[in-house]
Amino acid sequence: MLKIKFGTDGWRAIIAQEYTVQNVARVTVAVAKWLSLKTENPSIVIGYDCRFAGELFTHTAIKILCSAGIKVYTHKGFVSTPMISYAVLQYKCDQGIVITASHNPPSYNGYKLKGAHGGPSSPAHISEVENLIPDHEVDINGDLSEFEKIGLLKYVDFENDYVEYLKQKFDIAALNNSPFKMAYDAMYGAGQNVMKKLFPNAVHLHCEVNSSFNGTSPEPLHKNLLQLSNTIKSTPELKFGLANDGDADRIALYDEDGKYVDSHHIILLLTLYLHQYKKMSGKVAIAASTTLRVNKLCEKYQLPCIVTPIGFKYISEIMMQDDVLVGGEESGGISVKGHIPERDGIYDGLVIYEFMNQTKKSLKELCQELYKEVGEFFYERADLHLTESLKQQAIQKCQSGIREFGKYKVINTNLIDGFKYELPNDCWTMVRASGTEPLLRIYAEGNTLDEVNDILAEVRKTLGV
Repeated sequence: MLKIKFGTDGWRAIIAQEYTVQNVARVTVAVAKWLSLKTENPSIVIGYDCRFAGELFTHTAIKILCSAGIKVYTHKGFVSTPMISYAVLQYKCDQGIVITASHNPPSYNGYKLKGAHGGPSSPAHISEVENLIPDHEVDINGDLSEFEKIGLLKYVDFENDYVEYLKQKFDIAALNNSPFKMAYDAMYGAGQNVMKKLFPNAVHLHCEVNSSFNGTSPEPLHKNLLQLSNTIKSTPELKFGLANDGDADRIALYDEDGKYVDSHHIILLLTLYLHQYKKMSGKVAIAASTTLRVNKLCEKYQLPCIVTPIGFKYISEIMMQDDVLVGGEESGGISVKGHIPERDGIYDGLVIYEFMNQTKKSLKELCQELYKEVGEFFYERADLHLTESLKQQAIQKCQSGIREFGKYKVINTNLIDGFKYELPNDCWTMVRASGTEPLLRIYAEGNTLDEVNDILAEVRKTLGV
């Protein structure tokens, strides 16, 4: 039998190859066994996003869980990952499961585990579950209606619960009357219904179910959001663009010029708003692939900054132990103080929208304010589909030690996760194999876009990729 391993954020595999009903059942048997060993009368929350066969895989998992005597709360229809994490807390459950492959290509589905704290399960707990996955086929029995009759299965409205929660946290009426009219791109993902309910007068793009995501990975990168950018450019009244990934836990923004505002800027803007304007304090926790300007801003504001391996589960762990103001990663997963310890692309977007409305400043103006604090910077990431041998060759080159990439001298090398190289003049680059896809990622930041592209070219030349 296939040995199933969880990556940076859950187990992901190609549907009908490794991601099958039987393998979903095997993982769920392990979750049920682990939960039963941890607590008496366990309960669990489960849901699925807009991907192909999400309902089928979820019903499979429910049958396994209920057959093991575990009480299950679920929702009829698709939900976002943050909705599940919030529901775990709201219904006081011991665990959450999301059937999602997040931003991966449409051929994938996946399986995320959420802890009782309302965020990603800890690496230690995930490892314990992995070790319990049976190496044989398991029986899938039971009828959902029968489980419902005996009280083991309960249908609740996670979407409505989450919408009501957001209405408590934000002045939605004020945001709907904002002079900064919003365009929202769901990328055919699970954020679409919530945003239609909260902002009916916004411009909504790709807010319908399309399990193939129209052939594009639902990852909020500029290359995947050109329609959102062009819509803002061609519509003068649009001043703000918000996009989420497939399960709505990641974020990207656009300013009034249709310019992409990446997660590095968003983490910095959230820190600026919460600390300088709302007078909140706490540590800032960032993944290793995040801009060094966060460290610079934290030093200026005298906020402790913690750098973690890549994977929001590490940041969530810190948020459970420490007073964290902002926790975020380069891929667009961010959490802020006062919310659940979970990435939430909608919540983060509303905090920035509130920032704009409170200050009467556009996103472009807020970025200019930020640059006065840390300097202007540019960032790009190259995702390289390579053969395994070429990928390993590049990793081995990094392991052997690199002192320069062409004219860019290496000042310092950080090995927390992958290989992050600090370069002169606040520039940096990083090389890392993806934990969820067969990719080699090369990250680069510089003071101009030309400089960023030049750094990427020199890194590729040095690595031979």
